[in-house]
Amino acid sequence: MSLPQALAAGRPIEGGFVAEIPAPWMQGRTSYGGFSAALALEAARGLVDDLPPLRSAQVSFVGPLAGEVEVRARLLRRGKNACWISAEVTSEAGVGLTATFVFMGPVESALHLHEVPMPAEVIPPDAARPLPDGVGPSFGQNFDRRFALPQSSHQKPEICWWVRLKDAEGLDPMVSLMLTADMLPPGVLPLIPRGSPISSMTWLVNLLTPLPQTRDGWWLLRSAGNYAEKGCSSQDMAIWNADGAAVAVGMQSIAVFG
Repeated sequence: MSLPQALAAGRPIEGGFVAEIPAPWMQGRTSYGGFSAALALEAARGLVDDLPPLRSAQVSFVGPLAGEVEVRARLLRRGKNACWISAEVTSEAGVGLTATFVFMGPVESALHLHEVPMPAEVIPPDAARPLPDGVGPSFGQNFDRRFALPQSSHQKPEICWWVRLKDAEGLDPMVSLMLTADMLPPGVLPLIPRGSPISSMTWLVNLLTPLPQTRDGWWLLRSAGNYAEKGCSSQDMAIWNADGAAVAVGMQSIAVFG
């Protein structure tokens, strides 16, 4: 079941909706983080009319989410140009995800800065090698995935793939991007023992465009670890479209048990 199908099967409640997390979107005993974050964003979008574009999301992965979940949003503040909405996803086990979304319209500015270059040596998606079937968690079957950088014998805390959501029919572009943006494994994965448990804790995403667009559905995702000590890892993240334009940057904290 795709996200559009899960949303269509949901039922409304005050401030949001009830939905089922399909088995193909599970990651171990919890929902894939991008799926639960996309549910939260969908509830936030439905709370207020005439929202400006999403510009930032702060997500905390509090606990496991599985089965039927309640997704509720609450208006924190609406100003002349910006709107803050919080959202929460809960299951029988309690709160699984909390998020704060900031929606903001354009304002006049003399500042113009675009310093998020695509990684060097990126292989175009049409020429990139697909990941072998069965690699990674089961929710990966919902995406097309291709290696975006040449193979190297030197291991480093970086993962860079082309990723395309298989079923985005009817999804808001920002919801589709949020669903896709958490697709990569942690950047430090190549450096830790195989099979070591990992768990995302917090995730910050800043959107660099009011309307994310790309060719043929392909997004370039990069995660690069910059710190790991005593079980905590921090990584920088970025997303580009198929033409090399940056559309989002972020940061994530990850618990590494190994």
